[in-house]
Amino acid sequence: MATIFYARVSTTDQTVEHQRTQAEAAGFKIDRIVSDHGVSGISTRLAERPEGKRLFDILRSGDTLVVRWIDRLGRNYSDVCDAIREFMRRGVVIRTVINGLTFDGATKDPMQQAVRDALIAFMAATAQANAEAVKEAQRGGIALARAKEKETKYRGRKPSYTRAQFNATVALLEQGTGISAISSATTLSRQSIYRIRDQRAAAEASLASWGL
Repeated sequence: MATIFYARVSTTDQTVEHQRTQAEAAGFKIDRIVSDHGVSGISTRLAERPEGKRLFDILRSGDTLVVRWIDRLGRNYSDVCDAIREFMRRGVVIRTVINGLTFDGATKDPMQQAVRDALIAFMAATAQANAEAVKEAQRGGIALARAKEKETKYRGRKPSYTRAQFNATVALLEQGTGISAISSATTLSRQSIYRIRDQRAAAEASLASWGL
């Protein structure tokens, strides 16, 4: 009888070693590690992953399959439920590091079976719901970033001068003050002052579009 630890690493901030350390700290004595890297738990079923499918080949009756949490097996409700039930039918015990849950097919009591199956379904549904929530948040963030980018392009480049500098430059120009003197007084570049002088309406509109 072997204890096999399965890890799925889908992002750069996750590591197999981190998941294994957590398992050992929880008291698990691991005989073998099977891991998949950069594989989605949503779109790729456990049996279709390079290493996940090996679990179906190597797990035998009496073995224990350890995972950090159910979402490491997958984030698809049907796939996770089907995989756990298949392992239990083979006599494999599934245990989680987080919450220390145990799932096996040994019990014959219908009430205990119902409670076990309900918990499996709940955890699988939670894994999928969490994944969908993350994807939705990501889509929202991307949409917001695109909207801001579009808005920025529409408004054009942000003015290099403030409203106060604009007003001061206009007033000094109307007084006939020289460009160098205005530059010294407002700390604006000569190019900015020329732009305000020659394209005052556009400069004013640019400030307004940026809420300045």
